[in-house]
This record gives sequence, C-alpha cells and structure tokens, in this order.
Amino acid sequence: MTVTPSRAEGEDAVVRAGAGTEGRGTEARTGSPVAVPGARVAPAEAAPPAEVAPPTRGFLAKATLVTAVLSIAGALLGLGRDQALAHLFGAGTETDAFLVAWTVPEVAATLLIEDGMAFVLVPAFSLAVARRARGTGADPVRALVASTLPRLALAFVAVAALLMAGAPYLVAALAPGLPDPALAVDCTRLTATCVLSFGLAGYCSAALRAHRRFLAPAAIYVAYNTGIITAMFVLGDRWGVRSAAVGVAVGGCLMVAAQAPSLARQLFGRRRSAPETEATADAAAAQGPSPHDGPEATKAPQATEVADSPAPSMKHSVELALIAPVLMFALCRQSQVLIERFLASTLPSGAISHLNYAQKVAQIPMTLSLMLCTVTFPVLAQALAEGDTERARTRVERDVAVASCMVLLGAAAVFACAPQIIQLLFQRGAFTAQDTAATATVMRVYSVGLLGHTLVGALVRTYFSAGRPTWYPLAAMAAGIVATSWIGAGTVDAWGVRGIAAANAIGITVTAALLLSGMGERRSVPIRTRRVVHELSKPVRAAVCAAVAGAFCASRVDSPELALAAGGLTVTVVYVLLLRVLGVKAVAPAFRTALRSVTRRLPHVRFR
Repeated sequence: MTVTPSRAEGEDAVVRAGAGTEGRGTEARTGSPVAVPGARVAPAEAAPPAEVAPPTRGFLAKATLVTAVLSIAGALLGLGRDQALAHLFGAGTETDAFLVAWTVPEVAATLLIEDGMAFVLVPAFSLAVARRARGTGADPVRALVASTLPRLALAFVAVAALLMAGAPYLVAALAPGLPDPALAVDCTRLTATCVLSFGLAGYCSAALRAHRRFLAPAAIYVAYNTGIITAMFVLGDRWGVRSAAVGVAVGGCLMVAAQAPSLARQLFGRRRSAPETEATADAAAAQGPSPHDGPEATKAPQATEVADSPAPSMKHSVELALIAPVLMFALCRQSQVLIERFLASTLPSGAISHLNYAQKVAQIPMTLSLMLCTVTFPVLAQALAEGDTERARTRVERDVAVASCMVLLGAAAVFACAPQIIQLLFQRGAFTAQDTAATATVMRVYSVGLLGHTLVGALVRTYFSAGRPTWYPLAAMAAGIVATSWIGAGTVDAWGVRGIAAANAIGITVTAALLLSGMGERRSVPIRTRRVVHELSKPVRAAVCAAVAGAFCASRVDSPELALAAGGLTVTVVYVLLLRVLGVKAVAPAFRTALRSVTRRLPHVRFR
C-alpha cells in the first residue's frame, strides 16, 4: 500500500510510504515504556494518535533495495579503489605505509558514520521528526541542529588538527616496525582531514535516515571512492601513494556534498501542515491492516505524547551520558584493525596489505546483509520511543534472521572461491601470484567471523536505541578485543597473518555471543534468545556444507572464471536447498516482499 505524498514533501530517495502496516496500531504490551529523553507517556485513555506512522513493508523493501543497490555500487568502487592501489603500488612498503595512515579514515568512518554517531543521532532526530509532525511551536529539528552541529563541528576540527600535529607519534604507536615511517606520517596528515568531513557526512546521514530519506546517505561511498580513484590515477605518477591520501581528503568532502542539498530541503523546505499530516494518516488507516500484520494489527493504538517545548529535550537527547558509551564502543570495535596492523608490522613486507585486501573483500557480504538493519534502525528507534517493545522485538528478530541468512551465503561463497576471487580482482601489475595465495588464505579465515560481525552490527543498535546510557556493549566488545589480542599475539609467530585473521574471527564471535546473551528489557529489547539461537544454527549448518561443496567444485576447474562460476553456483544451490530442508523461513517472505516492491507499478514515486 502506498499513499500519495503531498507535493511539498517530494522524495529525494525512495517512495515515502504513508501510514504503515507493519505493527500499526499495536499496543505496548510488555513492561513500562522505554524512557526517552524529553518524552512523557500520556495516560492510555487520553493517548493521541502516533506522530509518525510506522512504514509499510513495501517501503522498507524499497528503501532496502535502493540502499543495497547504491551500497553495492560503492562496494564495487571500493574494489576498484583497492585494485587501483594494488595495480599502481603493489603489496609492499609503500602500500603498507599508506594503509597505516588509512587507519584514520577507517576509525573515523566507524565512529562518525556507520556506528558511533548514528546510534545517538538517529534516535534523537527520530524524536525531533515526530515532534515536528505535531506542528506545535518552533521546529524541533532545526532546534536540534542548532544546538548540536556547531559544537560537534568544532570538536571535529580540533581532533583533526591534533591528529595532524601528532602524526609521527601516531604512526610509531600503530606500526613500530614500519620500514618507511616518514611516508606514513605524510599520508596520515592528509587523511586526518576526514575527521571533519566524515563527521559532517555522518551527521547528515543520521538526519536524513530519521526523515526516511535513504538515497543520499547510501550514495556517500560512491562519491568517496570516486574521489580516491580519481586522485590516484591523476596524481599517482607525481606523488606516489600520497595521491591515495589526497583522494581520501577529496572523497570526504564529496560525501558531504552528496547529502547537503537533500538535508537542506528537509530543514528549510516547506513543511506539511498538521491537517495534511493527519489527513494522510487517516487515509492510510482507512485502508485497514495488512494481511501480513496478524491479529494484533486490529487492536486499538497506544502511543506516546511528546512535550511541546523542543529545545531542552533536544539538547538532552544527545547529552554526554549517551554519547560516551556509543563512541567508546565504536572505538573499541575499530581497535581490532589497530591490533592487526600492530602485530603485522613485525612480519615481512606486504603482510599489512594482504590483511587489508582480504578484509575488504570478505566484508562485502557483511555490509550488504546489514542494509536492512540500516533502513529499519529509525523504525526500531521509533518503536522504542513509543514503548512498543513487542513491535521492537519482532523487528529485531526478523532483521537478525534475514541478515544472518544473507551473510552466511556470502561467507560460504568467499570461503569456497577465495583464490579465484583474489586472482580475478587483484592479480595484475605489481600484485603477484604469491600475493594472491597469501591474501586468499587470509580471506578464508576472515570468512569464519562474518556471522559474528553481522550479529554485532545488528544487535548493538538495540542497546543504543532506547535513549538511555548503557555500557554493556562496550564490556562485550572489550572482551572480544582481549580475545583478539591474546590469540593474535600467541599465534602470529607460528601462523603469521593467518593467526591474526583467526584472532579477529574468534574475538568478534565472542562479542556477538555476549551481546546476544545480554538482550533483555533492562538493557535492550527482550528478544527470545533461545529461539533465535536455534534458528541461527540452521543456516550455519547449511553454510558449512555449501562452503565445502563449493570449494570442492571450484578446485576441479583450472580457469579462474569458470572455477568461480562453478563454485558460486554450487554454494548457492546447496545452501538454498538445505535451507528448505531445514525449514528456514526467514528469507522467503523478505524476498517476496522485495520482489513485489520492484515489480509493482508505483504511480506516486517521485525522485528529486
């Protein structure tokens, strides 16, 4: 079901669905409502209509599809970036020096775009958008921007300046055994500019996703990687690997430029009036519940009332008590990469490069599997803000099931066809057959930890969506980091880069297990953990069998193209058949919904 948006509303991403079918009108049936800064729960007998209706399944499918398509485009350009790096500079001393400097944008992306700030700002902007829909008082979205953006921008500038000044000490701490630290220092000073650009890009992404606009946020890595690739080919002959660092600085600016026009329209464009909003909601409600909603969708709605004065609550929504555990968790998670490069800096030249190329390719399935969670994060935040723990639990369990099935298929394919994938992607120019063999071995080890990475990405959002500080995710991540450090230090001498990759896989799996076991109403969303684990075991078994069968078939073909095709087809067929035999039902409904969303005629779609 789609509802015609008002002319002033105009889509700059995907179709804006009207009042939702997913969980619409569901009562908050468990416990007391989740406390949200600046919100108060109205008495049940006087509850007003929900400010922002949940999106339909069709909208979520379209948004996920658009996000996935652009993410795939960004990932392909990321592969092109890595291919260009390997072709122009190989896997030696120069590339190792750049990859040490590359740590800065990697950490900045995690803290400021993908995890850290998003966990704080998406719920805060979701609350502000709900308040804006009531049409009372000053614009709460603009109030939130005015109270947070100047201070955050000043902090980003200060951190970037500090990194530039302390670049020699940072390089010495990250990679003490690096043969050419001066080159790494130069590259680090150039990449440090991304702290400001990534911070602004992450801020724009959070605001747009809370408004259910996904096109511009999904396109940022297309712009980013385009800037890096262009800089390497234009400046590579003159500046060497420093050209890649210049590309990071340029690409960061392009990330902001890709989102600024869309955010400006949300902040300063003409807003719908309150009667228009109510009319749209009434029209959607008249359509009745979706047959997919179940009997609960016919129950009377119960919602929350939000205080009318916007400024105080908006400030408290992003107070330090909420930001600190989020940023600490994101930094702790990213420290896995720091540990890997620290340990690999003592190995022969090229070890850091092999780890980097293997990790970039292996994590593509994880990135794609988390697209649904990215789209549904504002939905989860809204459900928790309204105290609807039942809808939040259903959302989390469904996202975990679908994301896990998707990433396990990718992990099986990566394990089965790793040598062929690396050979076809990188083995040219300065990247030799020996580099291919080393990188493929590492990538197979990384594939074992992809489920853990996906579960961490899917589950940690629930801990940081309730608007209250929690340190449990940081403790879980710290336990995983300890495991990574000890195992890596104990195996690096005997197993080299394989030991480092194994430590990564084991450490993130420990964190995922702790996050899954800690899900509960006191900390997060009270999911049915035993049932979730039982359902996860089915695709895990299917993926193991598919990986073994695919690797066997791929090894019997000499041509890397045909071997990749044979191995990939075998993995897919075996995996899908075993999912059916084992009774896994998570993927089929999501696939049917996405297919209907693509094939259905959409007369009200508008792109700007």
